Amino acid sequence: MYMPAHFEENRPEVLHRLIAEQPFGALITNGPNGLDANHVPFEFEAPSAASETHGILRAHVARANPVWQEAAANPDALVIFQGPAAYVSPNWYPSKREAHRQVPTYNYMVVHAHGRIVVRDEESFVRGLVARLTRKMEAGEPVPWKMGDAPADFISQMLGAIVGIEIEVTRLVGKWKLGQNKLADDRRGAAETLLARSTDEQQAVGQAMLDAPPAF
Repeated sequence: MYMPAHFEENRPEVLHRLIAEQPFGALITNGPNGLDANHVPFEFEAPSAASETHGILRAHVARANPVWQEAAANPDALVIFQGPAAYVSPNWYPSKREAHRQVPTYNYMVVHAHGRIVVRDEESFVRGLVARLTRKMEAGEPVPWKMGDAPADFISQMLGAIVGIEIEVTRLVGKWKLGQNKLADDRRGAAETLLARSTDEQQAVGQAMLDAPPAF
């Protein structure tokens, strides 16, 4: 990933928070037919203080999906977690009205997690993972669904149709492209415009632009 120094985000707690808040990742692998992408929700276990890794990612894929078998030959993987992103118009920069030397762009936050896949085809692993993911995703529902709501034989059948994967993260790369290379007034003008927009994603980018340290 192209990484100008002023867009680099390497604080572990910031990267971990984005993964926790945006758990639906793009799993990139290199199989016999070339690059492949699968989109799945991940559970992230942050590393302990003594850990030599950058955490553990866990997910499951359909048993019919060949990715888990192909990983045995080439376990190297990249998982992309896309945070809030928003279009930025040149008209939002005060300096544009004076010099007209601005162009459109997109501001965004993203984390790339590099690691190696280990296949976990044990029923206990998959059951525990699905239960934890379900609790997290259902937490905001008035009456959260739980695995016990469905017949036990049906759940066992569904669990048998998926395979667990585990990725030991060896490297985390974060890019927070938030206009840090812009003049303070231009950055503030764009950020305040986004904060006044209607979507949570636009507002999140606007606030992040105000919070990010400038490049100069």
